[in-house]
Amino acid sequence: MAEHDKDDSVVESVTEKISEKTHGHDSSSVSDSDHEKSKSIPDSLKSKIYRLFGREKPVHKVLGGGKPADVFLWRNKKISAGVLGGATAIWVLFELLEYNLVTLVCHCLILALALLFLWSNASTFINKSPPRIPEVCIPEEPVLQIAAALRIEINQGFSVLRDIASGRDLKKFLTVIAGLWVLSIVGSWCNFVTLFYIAFVLLHTVPVLYEKYEDQVDAFAEKAMIEIKKQYAVFDAKVLSKIPRGPLKDKKRD
Repeated sequence: MAEHDKDDSVVESVTEKISEKTHGHDSSSVSDSDHEKSKSIPDSLKSKIYRLFGREKPVHKVLGGGKPADVFLWRNKKISAGVLGGATAIWVLFELLEYNLVTLVCHCLILALALLFLWSNASTFINKSPPRIPEVCIPEEPVLQIAAALRIEINQGFSVLRDIASGRDLKKFLTVIAGLWVLSIVGSWCNFVTLFYIAFVLLHTVPVLYEKYEDQVDAFAEKAMIEIKKQYAVFDAKVLSKIPRGPLKDKKRD
């Protein structure tokens, strides 16, 4: 009888362990499925969120990533502040003090060459080692890469201008004309140095502010874009649809 009771207890313990494992597996699978559902819901919601200019990447990736994006987004405040301070000093020299670029470069070279020349000759009298002037050599490969990248961008720009001038897209034509007109007005207010400095300051302020308040900005931009599309649809129905299209677009439709 005792042996029979022992066998019964062993069987019961084994069945209890099996049931615990199966229940644990079921509960883990249920929790995994719930976790996957909870993951899929935010992903679907994220895909429906409107982003400015239809971007799908973070602001850091849009700016190219790497050190330039870190500078624009103030990842290292000392470096970003130093770059912005240097640009401000250059703008003050050229704009407020009315320094000429050629004059500034010549004065800097005169000062540097004079200091190095005096140091090299005075090192024998003061028993110090002469300055080690590094040999500067521009490598060929980076220059070719930059030239190739510029060539691609310039060719794309020429292709866009050709499409606009050929009358294929009236909307793009009006957008470019309006942008050039606004740029000409801004250019009449200030010279090239000031315009470049304003663009540089905007690059150091607008992206970091947008990254901080991107949800609010995207929501406002979505409402503004809906309103612009409504107004453009009215303008297209009343004005643009009555303007004859270019011959290239008619051939495409045929």
